[in-house]
Amino acid sequence: MGKGPLSGVRVVELAGIGPGPFAAMMLADLGAEVIRVDRAAAVARGGGFAGTDFTNRGKRSIAVDLKSEQGKEVVLRLVERSDVLLEGFRPGVTERLGIGPDECLARNPGLVYGRMTGWGQEGTLSQSAGHDVGYIAITGALHAIGRAGGPPQVPMNLLGDFAGGSMYLIVGILAALLETRVSGRGQVVDAAIVDGTAHLSTFIHAFLAGGMWQDERGVNMLDTGAPWYDVYETADGGHMAVGAIEPQFYAEFVRLLGLQDEDLPAQHDRDGWPDLRERFAAAFKARTRDEWAEVFLPGDACVAPVLSLKEAAEHPYNTERGVFVERGGHLQPAPAPRFSRTPAEIDGPPVTPGVNSRDVLADLGFDEVDALLDSGAVAQA
Repeated sequence: MGKGPLSGVRVVELAGIGPGPFAAMMLADLGAEVIRVDRAAAVARGGGFAGTDFTNRGKRSIAVDLKSEQGKEVVLRLVERSDVLLEGFRPGVTERLGIGPDECLARNPGLVYGRMTGWGQEGTLSQSAGHDVGYIAITGALHAIGRAGGPPQVPMNLLGDFAGGSMYLIVGILAALLETRVSGRGQVVDAAIVDGTAHLSTFIHAFLAGGMWQDERGVNMLDTGAPWYDVYETADGGHMAVGAIEPQFYAEFVRLLGLQDEDLPAQHDRDGWPDLRERFAAAFKARTRDEWAEVFLPGDACVAPVLSLKEAAEHPYNTERGVFVERGGHLQPAPAPRFSRTPAEIDGPPVTPGVNSRDVLADLGFDEVDALLDSGAVAQA
C-alpha cells in the first residue's frame, strides 16, 4: 500500500481494458491498495503485454473464475473488506455473475460501486458495443475537432476514454467516499464516457450560447480558426504550437517572430486572418523547430515546440520537473497531481495476472487456499 492521500483505502478492480484500469492505476498512484481481479484464463495465456502495461502498475492481482460459485465467493469476501469496487463490463454482466451492486452492497453497505461504460447503464444504446471515437462522435466533440474544410480529426482516445471516462469515474468515486464517511452508506457511481465528454465541453457550449462560437470546424478562436492559435511548420519539418490569445502575449509573439515592425492586420480582424496566417507561416519556415524553441522559451509569447512522445520524455523541462520517471527500465508518466505532505508514487511494476493469488487469499482469511487453487476457481501465476 502506498503512502499517498488514499493510503488505507482498498479498491477491488474487476479487470477490463482502457478507462477502468487507468482509473484504478490513478487510485493506486494516490496510495490506495488496488487488488485487480483478473480472469483465471489470463494466467494460462501468460504475461504478454503485462510487463509494460503501465495502467497495471502498483496493483496486486488475483485470478478468479467469476462463473464459479467459489470464485464469486472470493470476490464477495474481497468486497466485505474493501472500500471501492470498480468494474467496466457492459450493463448487467456483474448482475448475471452474482457480483452486482445488490449482492456487493448486501455484503458491505458502505461500499462505493464504481461502474465505467461508454453509453451508461441505461438507454437505447446501453447494450451496444462501442469505442472512444463513437462516444465522442455522439456528444458533438469529435465534430468540433479539425480544420476548416477537412474531416473531423481523431484525438487518439485521450478525450473519451481517459478524460471523459476515467477521470469522471475517479471524481465520482472520491466524492462518494467522502459522502460515505458522513452517512455510512455506500452507493453506485455510474460513469459514462458520453456523459463525461459532454460535460467537458461545457466551456465551448457557453461560447456557442453566447454567440461567440460557430458550430463549424476550424473557424473559431480555439480550433485553428485563428492564426494565433495554431501550429506552424518549421524549416526542418518540425512544428511550433502557438496560443498567443491575450493582447500582451500576442504582442510578444509578434515581436519574437520578428514581425513587430511590419504592417500587420489587427489581431481580431477576421478578414485579415488569412494574411496573418501566411505571414506567420513564412516566418516560422525560416528557422528549425529547436532554433525557434530557444527564441520563445522561457517567455510569455505562449509558443512551444511540438514534441514526439519520446522527445517529451527527454525534454530538459520535463526531466527537471520529473514529469516522466523510469521504473523497471521503462520511462513512463509520473503520478499526478502532486501533494505537499502525502506524495503520490508508483508502488510497484505492472502486475501479471494471478501473481498474487495465494497471498490475497491468505489475507482474506481463507483456510482452504490450496483447495481453491486446485479447483481452478482461483489461478496462481
